[in-house]
Amino acid sequence: MAHMLILGMGYTAARLTDRLRGEGWHVTGVRRSADARSLAFDDEAAVRAAIARATHILSSIPPEGEGDPVLVRYGDSLAAAPALWTGYLSSTGVYGDTGGAWVDEASPVGTGRRSARAAADLAWGALRADMRRFRLPGIYGPGRSAIERVRDGKAHRIDLPGQVFSRVHVDDIVAGVIASFDGPPGIYNLADDLPAPQNAVIEAACDLLALPHPPLLALEDAALSPAARAFYAENRRVANGRAKRLLGWNPRHPTFREGLAACLTATITPS
Repeated sequence: MAHMLILGMGYTAARLTDRLRGEGWHVTGVRRSADARSLAFDDEAAVRAAIARATHILSSIPPEGEGDPVLVRYGDSLAAAPALWTGYLSSTGVYGDTGGAWVDEASPVGTGRRSARAAADLAWGALRADMRRFRLPGIYGPGRSAIERVRDGKAHRIDLPGQVFSRVHVDDIVAGVIASFDGPPGIYNLADDLPAPQNAVIEAACDLLALPHPPLLALEDAALSPAARAFYAENRRVANGRAKRLLGWNPRHPTFREGLAACLTATITPS
């Protein structure tokens, strides 16, 4: 039986787990604390044994401080693992700010605010010849989208002309990871087909909910958290052609419009 080991059971990893288990896979997760289906990250003997057994291994744990906790703790076992497939969920933040220009997998990395993420991305790429690195932009999906922010009164429209971002629906990430099981190793940007201003996404969510658009605010007047302000410090468009060419992947939600409509349907009729 195919056995996927996933280190880090966050939003995307949990969605992938549900899909694989539904298709008959055995999936073992690794969390901070153990539960009925997951191992504790600090249970070194159990985690190393799972690494040695797994046919597929994916890490979705981001770096902490200046290092990657998975590589620090288990890099030697991962490098020697007999797995048929290995992968790492990275971020398009490794490309830094490009002033709205396009980036692809050959673009320079390490010049942005996420220097630790860029270092981890490169370290995972050097770990094994069969590594797949998935560089992901803003992730959204059921329960974590502009639909919820608008409903909760937490959505903002920021007056930053020319600011553009890429994003991806969580189920399209899952589909891209699965498509790579039969594809070549390497780096893949998994992003939708339409980079767009965040304001357009908020407005589309408001329209779907028949709610008024929030006022347009200057960045300094929006009372954003430091993390949210940092989000607006970079501006880029992410090209997804390599995943389409080499994996046969095409996003089911090619723009935020289809993605938000799917999120709204999911909140009405939970899966």
